[in-house]
Amino acid sequence: MTLESQNYLPNSAPSDGNVRIALVGDVVGKPGMNIVCNAIRWMKQHLKTNLVIVNAENAADGTGLRQKEYKRLVDAGASAITLGDHIYRKREIMETLNRESNIVKPANFPDSAAGKPHCIVHTDLGHPVAVLSLLGRVFMRPVDCPFNAALRELGKIPDNIVLRVVDFHAEATSDKQTLGRLLDGKVTAVLGTHTHVTTADEQIFPGGTAFQCDVGMTGPYESVLGREIQPVTTATMTFEPITFDVAQRDVRMAATWFDADPLTGKCSRIGRIQWPLELIQQWNSEEVDFRNRLSL
Repeated sequence: MTLESQNYLPNSAPSDGNVRIALVGDVVGKPGMNIVCNAIRWMKQHLKTNLVIVNAENAADGTGLRQKEYKRLVDAGASAITLGDHIYRKREIMETLNRESNIVKPANFPDSAAGKPHCIVHTDLGHPVAVLSLLGRVFMRPVDCPFNAALRELGKIPDNIVLRVVDFHAEATSDKQTLGRLLDGKVTAVLGTHTHVTTADEQIFPGGTAFQCDVGMTGPYESVLGREIQPVTTATMTFEPITFDVAQRDVRMAATWFDADPLTGKCSRIGRIQWPLELIQQWNSEEVDFRNRLSL
């Protein structure tokens, strides 16, 4: 099997009966919500994506998620929603976490915490996909071991569901690489989120697991990790308590796609993409040869 890593859009639909799945990196505030909700349709139509997973960790005003953002993402075409350390910042989402079947909490959270440790969703071709979220422990709240939690939770997923995607919301690249190697051959993909910085290490491990340390941020890039620059630099230099509002300029969507065999769960291709808001707005107003317009 030829393993292919691409830093651009694929030039064809998935081959040989494979499915294409994409994970959209941390959505930040209204700018991130606007771009991802406009882009999902094009991901399915032109990228030929069969399933889109969205990390909505910062979708509600830059921190957490509310019911209205959850509904908007699902209505736009997101099949599954993952979160992270800001999962409970908006209290109203707890009811959604307990009620809905396509949104997950980190699997290494306590059993008593609101939400489900994994979910099963389906591609537009009907293939079942297990989606699992984990939280790292470096610069995070105290949580159970993500490595043991991953193995424990994977053991609960029926053997016939071979497409398995793990969103590891963590700070340390060493932890992310360790989890990727631990789960190589056991899951379809281990993709990192949380840092808001896209890494250039997308690859397919020997066991057929797609891996990337961090998918990156969907939101304003003229910023400090999605926040207005001046308040962050001022607070850093003066220790003055200042609100870090979500920035508004240079909005882009970061996502990682991968092709996988629905019979084995193993990957054959992976690539990262980054789309500017202006291009997506043009897509929505007219037909364009978008592959020749992207600068990635």
